[in-house]
Amino acid sequence: MKKITKNTYLQWFKNMSFWRKFEDKCRSLYLKQKIRGFLHLYNGQEAIPAGITHAIDLSIDRIISAYRCHILPISMGVDPKKIMAELLGKETGTSCGMGGSMHIFSKKYRFYGGHGIVGGQIPLGAGIAFADKYFNRKSVTITLMGDGAIGQGVLHETFNMAMIWKLPVVFVCENNKYAMGTSIQRNNQIKELYKIGLLYEMPSLTVNGMNPENIAKSLYPAVDRARNGQGPSFLDIQTYRYRGHSMSDAESYRSKDEINFYKKQDPILKLKKIILNNKWETLDKLTLIENKIKEEIEYCVEYAEKSNFPSLKKMYDVVYKEKNYPFIDKE
Repeated sequence: MKKITKNTYLQWFKNMSFWRKFEDKCRSLYLKQKIRGFLHLYNGQEAIPAGITHAIDLSIDRIISAYRCHILPISMGVDPKKIMAELLGKETGTSCGMGGSMHIFSKKYRFYGGHGIVGGQIPLGAGIAFADKYFNRKSVTITLMGDGAIGQGVLHETFNMAMIWKLPVVFVCENNKYAMGTSIQRNNQIKELYKIGLLYEMPSLTVNGMNPENIAKSLYPAVDRARNGQGPSFLDIQTYRYRGHSMSDAESYRSKDEINFYKKQDPILKLKKIILNNKWETLDKLTLIENKIKEEIEYCVEYAEKSNFPSLKKMYDVVYKEKNYPFIDKE
């Protein structure tokens, strides 16, 4: 694995601060009805993409995820202004404005969604890994899921086949403890989710998800194992979302005291403290970085708002292969 240095921590701080402020801006735009439909924010979980992208090879490896997916493609290199444009439904977005919040996709940067069906991405991630093995590629696919997807039967089918075929895939549960709004302590017979992987003799472990260094160090052996033909692993990454499941979530299932308890473990504040304690940077410089981030995000919003909405013709282009659109009255 790439060495974790002072510069790594500074880059993590910059990236994770950007992701947090990007999501905060998305919330603001949603309240102004500039972003429509569903919106699932990533606040609190930023250490996960920071750790993952440090442990994988961004030039060949892949990530597939569920619908809490704005930040992950940015972590892989997708231009954030194109993500913002997609969220606003504009033609300059990653899917020409027709994917929206839950269906962001980038073939160029090997981010394969953004999937609205709970657990739907689990077999797809294994399928991508199967193709890599079939064509003797060295790529590894990180397949992310929430703890709510653990109860889907397709997870068990996929875990079983992935182990039989020794697929180059790493399954990662972003365990924010509540699925959509029910504690895993109430809806899961197996409370320690990593044990589900052990049922298939899959190397599995629980990881502290509030520290990117922990995540990178835990994930890299699993990535290495997959790349060398030894098959999949399963990581239960313990994290916490500071916002509701989506913007429509009243959050009646958890207390303010609980949220405040986890906010004291904020991964960004932890990074900031480590950087300052080690005198790797001054508080003034970190504040300057944060202010610069705000400017960058405002530019993303300006780009998105100035972009056009896709034409009606574009809708047919992404549904039908034939240019003549048979059986459709385009007028």
